Amino acid sequence: MEDLIKSGQITKKTREFGVGLIKEGVKYLDVVEKVEAKIVELGGKPAFPADISVNHLAAHDSPTVNDDRVFVKGDVVKLDLGVHINGHITDTAITVEVTTNIYQKLIEASAKALDEACKIVEPGIEVRKIGKVVHDVITSYGYSPIKNLSGHGLGEYVVHSGFTIPNFDNGDKTKLEKDVVCAIEPFATNGAGSVTEGKNSGIYAVVRTKNVRDMNARKVLTFISANYQTLPFSVRWIHKEFGNTGLFALRLLERDGVISQYKILPEASKGIVSQKEHTLKVGYGILT
Repeated sequence: MEDLIKSGQITKKTREFGVGLIKEGVKYLDVVEKVEAKIVELGGKPAFPADISVNHLAAHDSPTVNDDRVFVKGDVVKLDLGVHINGHITDTAITVEVTTNIYQKLIEASAKALDEACKIVEPGIEVRKIGKVVHDVITSYGYSPIKNLSGHGLGEYVVHSGFTIPNFDNGDKTKLEKDVVCAIEPFATNGAGSVTEGKNSGIYAVVRTKNVRDMNARKVLTFISANYQTLPFSVRWIHKEFGNTGLFALRLLERDGVISQYKILPEASKGIVSQKEHTLKVGYGILT
Protein backbone atom coordinates (compact mmCIF):
# COMPACT_ATOMS: atom_id res chain seq x y z
CA MET A 1 0.00 0.00 0.00
CA GLU A 2 2.89 2.35 0.74
CA ASP A 3 4.17 2.06 -2.84
CA LEU A 4 0.68 2.68 -4.21
CA ILE A 5 0.13 5.79 -2.08
CA LYS A 6 3.52 7.19 -3.05
CA SER A 7 2.85 6.43 -6.72
CA GLY A 8 -0.43 8.33 -6.44
CA GLN A 9 1.27 11.33 -4.88
CA ILE A 10 3.87 11.43 -7.66
CA THR A 11 1.17 11.05 -10.29
CA LYS A 12 -0.81 13.95 -8.87
CA LYS A 13 2.24 16.24 -8.65
CA THR A 14 3.36 15.33 -12.15
CA ARG A 15 -0.11 15.93 -13.60
CA GLU A 16 -0.16 19.47 -12.19
CA PHE A 17 3.42 20.03 -13.37
CA GLY A 18 2.45 18.88 -16.86
CA VAL A 19 -0.57 21.19 -17.03
CA GLY A 20 1.76 24.15 -16.53
CA LEU A 21 3.84 23.14 -19.55
CA ILE A 22 1.02 23.11 -22.10
CA LYS A 23 1.16 26.47 -23.87
CA GLU A 24 1.09 27.90 -27.39
CA GLY A 25 4.26 27.18 -29.34
CA VAL A 26 5.53 24.46 -26.98
CA LYS A 27 6.47 21.11 -28.53
CA TYR A 28 4.49 18.02 -27.58
CA LEU A 29 7.84 16.23 -27.30
CA ASP A 30 9.21 18.70 -24.76
CA VAL A 31 6.15 18.24 -22.55
CA VAL A 32 6.26 14.44 -22.45
CA GLU A 33 10.00 14.34 -21.88
CA LYS A 34 9.75 16.81 -19.02
CA VAL A 35 6.77 14.93 -17.56
CA GLU A 36 8.57 11.60 -17.70
CA ALA A 37 11.71 13.17 -16.20
CA LYS A 38 9.63 14.67 -13.38
CA ILE A 39 8.24 11.22 -12.53
CA VAL A 40 11.78 9.89 -12.15
CA GLU A 41 12.91 12.98 -10.22
CA LEU A 42 10.09 12.42 -7.70
CA GLY A 43 11.07 8.79 -7.15
CA GLY A 44 8.84 6.84 -9.54
CA LYS A 45 9.01 5.36 -13.02
CA PRO A 46 6.65 5.92 -15.96
CA ALA A 47 4.02 3.16 -16.10
CA PHE A 48 3.59 3.95 -19.81
CA PRO A 49 4.73 6.70 -22.19
CA ALA A 50 3.03 10.01 -21.47
CA ASP A 51 0.28 10.69 -24.02
CA ILE A 52 -0.60 14.00 -25.65
CA SER A 53 -3.87 13.51 -27.57
CA VAL A 54 -5.20 16.72 -29.12
CA ASN A 55 -8.68 17.76 -30.32
CA HIS A 56 -10.41 14.79 -32.04
CA LEU A 57 -7.71 12.33 -30.96
CA ALA A 58 -8.94 10.64 -27.80
CA ALA A 59 -5.99 8.50 -26.69
CA HIS A 60 -2.61 6.87 -27.36
CA ASP A 61 -0.93 9.75 -29.19
CA SER A 62 2.57 10.01 -27.78
CA PRO A 63 5.29 12.05 -29.51
CA THR A 64 7.89 10.00 -31.34
CA VAL A 65 11.57 10.61 -32.07
CA ASN A 66 12.17 14.14 -33.43
CA ASP A 67 8.44 14.96 -33.31
CA ASP A 68 8.13 18.67 -34.15
CA ARG A 69 4.40 19.24 -33.43
CA VAL A 70 3.56 22.26 -31.27
CA PHE A 71 0.45 23.39 -29.42
CA VAL A 72 -1.60 26.06 -31.15
CA LYS A 73 -4.31 28.39 -29.93
CA GLY A 74 -7.58 26.55 -29.35
CA ASP A 75 -6.11 23.06 -28.97
CA VAL A 76 -7.96 20.75 -26.57
CA VAL A 77 -5.15 18.70 -25.06
CA LYS A 78 -5.49 15.45 -23.14
CA LEU A 79 -2.44 14.72 -20.98
CA ASP A 80 -2.50 11.08 -19.83
CA LEU A 81 0.28 9.75 -17.61
CA GLY A 82 1.01 6.90 -15.26
CA VAL A 83 3.51 6.13 -12.53
CA HIS A 84 4.65 2.90 -10.97
CA ILE A 85 6.72 2.03 -7.94
CA ASN A 86 7.77 -1.62 -7.86
CA GLY A 87 4.96 -2.34 -10.31
CA HIS A 88 2.24 -0.60 -8.29
CA ILE A 89 0.55 1.67 -10.83
CA THR A 90 -1.50 4.84 -10.67
CA ASP A 91 -2.94 6.43 -13.80
CA THR A 92 -4.37 9.90 -14.38
CA ALA A 93 -5.44 12.26 -17.15
CA ILE A 94 -6.58 15.84 -17.51
CA THR A 95 -7.73 18.10 -20.36
CA VAL A 96 -6.34 21.58 -21.01
CA GLU A 97 -7.53 24.12 -23.59
CA VAL A 98 -4.72 26.22 -25.02
CA THR A 99 -5.32 29.99 -24.64
CA THR A 100 -9.06 29.97 -25.55
CA ASN A 101 -12.14 29.00 -23.54
CA ILE A 102 -14.36 27.68 -26.31
CA TYR A 103 -14.53 24.10 -25.01
CA GLN A 104 -14.63 24.68 -21.26
CA LYS A 105 -18.13 23.20 -20.98
CA LEU A 106 -16.94 20.04 -22.74
CA ILE A 107 -13.94 19.84 -20.42
CA GLU A 108 -16.21 20.36 -17.42
CA ALA A 109 -18.48 17.53 -18.58
CA SER A 110 -15.80 14.85 -18.30
CA ALA A 111 -14.44 16.32 -15.06
CA LYS A 112 -17.88 16.43 -13.42
CA ALA A 113 -18.65 12.90 -14.63
CA LEU A 114 -15.46 11.69 -12.96
CA ASP A 115 -16.25 13.51 -9.71
CA GLU A 116 -19.74 12.03 -9.52
CA ALA A 117 -18.59 8.54 -10.49
CA CYS A 118 -15.88 8.51 -7.81
CA LYS A 119 -18.49 9.41 -5.16
CA ILE A 120 -20.37 6.13 -5.62
CA VAL A 121 -17.38 3.78 -5.69
CA GLU A 122 -17.53 1.38 -2.76
CA PRO A 123 -17.04 -2.35 -2.25
CA GLY A 124 -19.77 -4.25 -4.09
CA ILE A 125 -20.69 -1.51 -6.59
CA GLU A 126 -21.63 -2.86 -10.03
CA VAL A 127 -19.50 -1.33 -12.77
CA ARG A 128 -22.59 -0.63 -14.89
CA LYS A 129 -23.79 1.78 -12.19
CA ILE A 130 -20.57 3.76 -12.45
CA GLY A 131 -21.07 3.85 -16.22
CA LYS A 132 -24.63 5.10 -15.78
CA VAL A 133 -23.45 8.05 -13.69
CA VAL A 134 -20.79 8.94 -16.28
CA HIS A 135 -23.34 8.75 -19.10
CA ASP A 136 -25.99 10.75 -17.25
CA VAL A 137 -23.63 13.57 -16.32
CA ILE A 138 -22.05 13.91 -19.75
CA THR A 139 -25.39 13.84 -21.57
CA SER A 140 -26.78 16.43 -19.14
CA TYR A 141 -24.16 18.81 -20.59
CA GLY A 142 -25.38 18.05 -24.10
CA TYR A 143 -22.46 15.80 -25.07
CA SER A 144 -21.88 12.08 -25.61
CA PRO A 145 -19.64 9.71 -23.65
CA ILE A 146 -17.27 7.64 -25.76
CA LYS A 147 -18.77 4.20 -25.37
CA ASN A 148 -15.93 2.09 -26.70
CA LEU A 149 -13.38 3.55 -24.29
CA SER A 150 -13.49 2.63 -20.63
CA GLY A 151 -11.83 2.68 -17.27
CA HIS A 152 -9.96 -0.40 -16.18
CA GLY A 153 -8.39 -2.42 -13.42
CA LEU A 154 -4.74 -1.87 -12.51
CA GLY A 155 -2.58 -4.82 -11.55
CA GLU A 156 1.05 -5.27 -10.62
CA TYR A 157 3.01 -4.30 -13.75
CA VAL A 158 -0.30 -4.47 -15.69
CA VAL A 159 -1.99 -1.25 -16.87
CA HIS A 160 -5.23 -2.91 -18.03
CA SER A 161 -6.12 -5.85 -15.81
CA GLY A 162 -9.15 -8.08 -15.61
CA PHE A 163 -12.15 -5.80 -15.88
CA THR A 164 -13.38 -2.56 -17.41
CA ILE A 165 -15.45 0.33 -16.10
CA PRO A 166 -17.78 1.54 -18.87
CA ASN A 167 -18.74 5.11 -19.68
CA PHE A 168 -22.41 4.12 -19.93
CA ASP A 169 -24.69 1.48 -18.43
CA ASN A 170 -23.67 -1.54 -20.51
CA GLY A 171 -25.45 -4.02 -18.23
CA ASP A 172 -22.20 -5.37 -16.74
CA LYS A 173 -23.00 -6.50 -13.19
CA THR A 174 -19.38 -7.15 -12.26
CA LYS A 175 -18.85 -5.90 -8.71
CA LEU A 176 -15.76 -4.08 -7.50
CA GLU A 177 -14.22 -5.87 -4.54
CA LYS A 178 -12.64 -4.13 -1.59
CA ASP A 179 -8.99 -3.14 -2.13
CA VAL A 180 -9.09 -3.57 -5.91
CA VAL A 181 -7.28 -0.77 -7.76
CA CYS A 182 -8.97 0.79 -10.77
CA ALA A 183 -8.90 3.80 -13.05
CA ILE A 184 -12.12 5.63 -13.96
CA GLU A 185 -11.79 7.80 -17.08
CA PRO A 186 -14.81 9.50 -18.61
CA PHE A 187 -14.39 10.76 -22.18
CA ALA A 188 -16.87 13.37 -23.42
CA THR A 189 -17.28 14.46 -27.03
CA ASN A 190 -19.39 16.69 -29.24
CA GLY A 191 -19.08 13.95 -31.86
CA ALA A 192 -20.62 10.53 -32.41
CA GLY A 193 -19.40 8.96 -29.17
CA SER A 194 -17.00 6.29 -30.39
CA VAL A 195 -13.38 5.93 -31.49
CA THR A 196 -11.76 4.11 -34.39
CA GLU A 197 -8.20 2.87 -34.86
CA GLY A 198 -5.85 5.38 -36.46
CA LYS A 199 -2.12 5.50 -37.11
CA ASN A 200 0.60 3.71 -35.18
CA SER A 201 1.51 5.48 -31.96
CA GLY A 202 5.13 4.60 -31.26
CA ILE A 203 3.95 2.94 -28.04
CA TYR A 204 4.71 -0.78 -27.83
CA ALA A 205 4.13 -3.74 -25.55
CA VAL A 206 5.56 -7.25 -25.52
CA VAL A 207 2.82 -9.66 -26.59
CA ARG A 208 4.55 -13.03 -26.73
CA THR A 209 7.81 -14.81 -25.98
CA LYS A 210 9.71 -16.09 -28.98
CA ASN A 211 13.30 -16.97 -29.84
CA VAL A 212 14.86 -14.03 -31.64
CA ARG A 213 17.66 -14.69 -34.12
CA ASP A 214 18.98 -11.20 -34.72
CA MET A 215 21.62 -10.29 -32.13
CA ASN A 216 20.65 -6.61 -31.87
CA ALA A 217 16.96 -7.47 -31.59
CA ARG A 218 17.76 -9.92 -28.78
CA LYS A 219 19.74 -7.22 -27.00
CA VAL A 220 16.88 -4.72 -27.29
CA LEU A 221 14.33 -7.30 -26.14
CA THR A 222 16.48 -8.12 -23.10
CA PHE A 223 16.60 -4.40 -22.26
CA ILE A 224 12.82 -4.10 -22.66
CA SER A 225 12.16 -7.08 -20.40
CA ALA A 226 14.57 -5.86 -17.72
CA ASN A 227 13.33 -2.27 -17.68
CA TYR A 228 9.62 -2.40 -18.53
CA GLN A 229 8.57 -6.02 -17.94
CA THR A 230 4.93 -6.15 -19.10
CA LEU A 231 4.42 -2.37 -19.24
CA PRO A 232 4.08 -0.31 -22.44
CA PHE A 233 7.18 1.51 -23.65
CA SER A 234 8.03 4.21 -26.17
CA VAL A 235 10.06 4.15 -29.35
CA ARG A 236 11.72 7.27 -27.90
CA TRP A 237 13.06 5.30 -24.95
CA ILE A 238 14.57 2.63 -27.19
CA HIS A 239 16.08 5.22 -29.53
CA LYS A 240 17.66 7.03 -26.60
CA GLU A 241 19.35 3.80 -25.47
CA PHE A 242 20.27 2.21 -28.81
CA GLY A 243 19.96 4.89 -31.51
CA ASN A 244 18.90 3.82 -35.00
CA THR A 245 19.95 0.24 -34.25
CA GLY A 246 17.15 0.14 -31.71
CA LEU A 247 14.61 1.38 -34.24
CA PHE A 248 15.58 -1.39 -36.66
CA ALA A 249 15.38 -3.94 -33.84
CA LEU A 250 11.84 -2.78 -33.01
CA ARG A 251 10.79 -3.29 -36.62
CA LEU A 252 12.16 -6.85 -36.54
CA LEU A 253 10.46 -7.63 -33.23
CA GLU A 254 7.17 -6.22 -34.48
CA ARG A 255 7.43 -8.13 -37.75
CA ASP A 256 7.98 -11.37 -35.82
CA GLY A 257 5.01 -10.75 -33.51
CA VAL A 258 7.08 -10.36 -30.35
CA ILE A 259 5.91 -6.80 -29.74
CA SER A 260 2.80 -4.96 -30.85
CA GLN A 261 2.17 -1.27 -31.40
CA TYR A 262 -0.80 0.61 -29.98
CA LYS A 263 -2.95 2.58 -32.39
CA ILE A 264 -3.85 6.24 -31.96
CA LEU A 265 -7.61 6.48 -31.33
CA PRO A 266 -9.47 9.29 -33.15
CA GLU A 267 -13.13 10.08 -32.47
CA ALA A 268 -15.15 8.46 -35.26
CA SER A 269 -16.77 11.69 -36.50
CA LYS A 270 -13.76 13.87 -35.63
CA GLY A 271 -15.58 15.42 -32.70
CA ILE A 272 -13.55 17.22 -30.06
CA VAL A 273 -12.79 15.01 -27.03
CA SER A 274 -12.20 15.80 -23.36
CA GLN A 275 -11.02 13.32 -20.72
CA LYS A 276 -10.36 13.19 -17.01
CA GLU A 277 -9.09 10.22 -15.03
CA HIS A 278 -8.33 9.18 -11.47
CA THR A 279 -7.02 6.01 -9.89
CA LEU A 280 -8.89 4.66 -6.86
CA LYS A 281 -8.44 1.86 -4.39
CA VAL A 282 -11.89 0.53 -3.57
CA GLY A 283 -12.66 1.08 0.09
CA TYR A 284 -9.80 3.54 0.43
CA GLY A 285 -10.58 6.34 -2.01
CA ILE A 286 -8.93 8.41 -4.75
CA LEU A 287 -5.16 8.00 -5.03
CA THR A 288 -4.49 10.63 -7.68
